Amino acid sequence: MTGLSLFDDGDLARVLAVVAHPDDMEYGGAAAVAGWRARGVDVAYVIGTSGEAGIDSVPPERARPLREREQREACARVGVEDLRFLGFPDGTVEYSLELRRAIAREIRRFRPDTLVTGGFRETWPGGVLNQADHVAVGRAVVDAARDAGNRWVFPELNEGGLEPWGGVRTVLAFGSPLSQHAVDVTDGFAAGVASLEAHAEYLAGLGPSAPVPADMLEGMLGATGRLVGVRHAVAVEVLPL
Repeated sequence: MTGLSLFDDGDLARVLAVVAHPDDMEYGGAAAVAGWRARGVDVAYVIGTSGEAGIDSVPPERARPLREREQREACARVGVEDLRFLGFPDGTVEYSLELRRAIAREIRRFRPDTLVTGGFRETWPGGVLNQADHVAVGRAVVDAARDAGNRWVFPELNEGGLEPWGGVRTVLAFGSPLSQHAVDVTDGFAAGVASLEAHAEYLAGLGPSAPVPADMLEGMLGATGRLVGVRHAVAVEVLPL
């Protein structure tokens, strides 16, 4: 990622973030969202699962409401009120027509100009293998961006009163090994840290390996920021449509 350049996000007006799990947006994406919200950009979150399989010591029926509650608080800390959970099974999400349809429905509902998702390539930067839910959801986001604009794909959405929406111009994938740009998140950094801190019980459930949010994000976003000449930035793969 040494050749990164700053992404011009000055014309964003409506952003829909679609990720696999509660907390996925909080490793840099939420800091970008905080900055966007501060200047009046409309932002909504759609979470593919409820993260119910994410805490080893807590059974799914108890983890589900806990993690949804933490995600609501994380959203509140960056100024996002529109949050929806799609209810796919945590840990076993498959790329499917059902997943594409569910995301296309949310795109038609919110009518964004930009979609945000997590890195969905087979690996993270550095070659660490990605998690299957991230791959499935991210791939489906890219395809659903086009599905949402075609009235003959998922025609049942038309019958439900959701008119096609072909206004998505760009998909931004945070944390991709193919990142060629970075978003300046300096202004939203503190709120981004607070947003990750909202996942307190999830992080505690990771045990001794749990990251300290401020230290982790300073390391990640500070390092990326230095590559593009700002204090904090998050790397992003830009996919124009």
